[in-house]
Amino acid sequence: MTATTGDGKPARADLLKSAARGGRAPSPAPAGDLVAPATCWPLDPRMTAGDTDNLPAHLRRIRSFVLREGRMTPAQQRAFDTLWSRYGLDYAGTPRDLDSSFGRHAPRVLEIGFGNGEALAWASEHDPARDYLGVEVHGPGVGRLMNALAARDADNVRIYKHDAVEVLEHEIAPATLAEARIWFPDPWHKKRHHKRRLIQPGFVALLASRMASDGLLHLATDWQPYAEHMLEVMEAAPGWRNAIAPGAYADKPEWRIETHFERRGLKLGHGVRDLLYRKA
Repeated sequence: MTATTGDGKPARADLLKSAARGGRAPSPAPAGDLVAPATCWPLDPRMTAGDTDNLPAHLRRIRSFVLREGRMTPAQQRAFDTLWSRYGLDYAGTPRDLDSSFGRHAPRVLEIGFGNGEALAWASEHDPARDYLGVEVHGPGVGRLMNALAARDADNVRIYKHDAVEVLEHEIAPATLAEARIWFPDPWHKKRHHKRRLIQPGFVALLASRMASDGLLHLATDWQPYAEHMLEVMEAAPGWRNAIAPGAYADKPEWRIETHFERRGLKLGHGVRDLLYRKA
């Protein structure tokens, strides 16, 4: 007889016994990890977030990141207290008037997963004619970037601290973006985790729908197997064309600076691959 918990589910001890007999025990969540809420791409690129609400739990979205929220420094916390109203955009789930948010009409560049904001701060300073949207879920990096922007009184950057896929689905109108940058996303090294990689057919189809005519997508990774995965996905994506040549990687563009993260990878012997695609 199998013991059950109060909700009628098998007790964990019996599940473990089942695993010992050849059944499958549930995988525990990583210790100390706070799993971010609903993220990543729809199962079908034509689906939106709401389309998945009624699916069984095992068919809902696959999460593309695990949120390990490090402790913020006092300066980073002050940035949220004093600068969020200037640089932050609160996710509302409805199309956003970016002309109103930036106070002007200009080409827009989206950077997904900007980390500590080093590259985004540099790009916005050296490209003042364009507006920059940064999306990052990790609070310390967001706080660090806001402090860097305030130090030079920057006004062409706005930030979401939210899941990038939901931002794209619900807040960015079609044909809005002149460029999108995804530099060094989590490669999810283990084979069983490959489904969590951000660059997937459904996601790049969604991104294509948000790009302006001839909009540029710039991908970069220091993990060769992920570079090959990116190339395979992008070459098969109907909404994109390789800006260099079919099946080709790009040389490092001058606008992508070498960050601390990249230097660390290079010291470990990791080569870096860049991919450039235009909206077809």
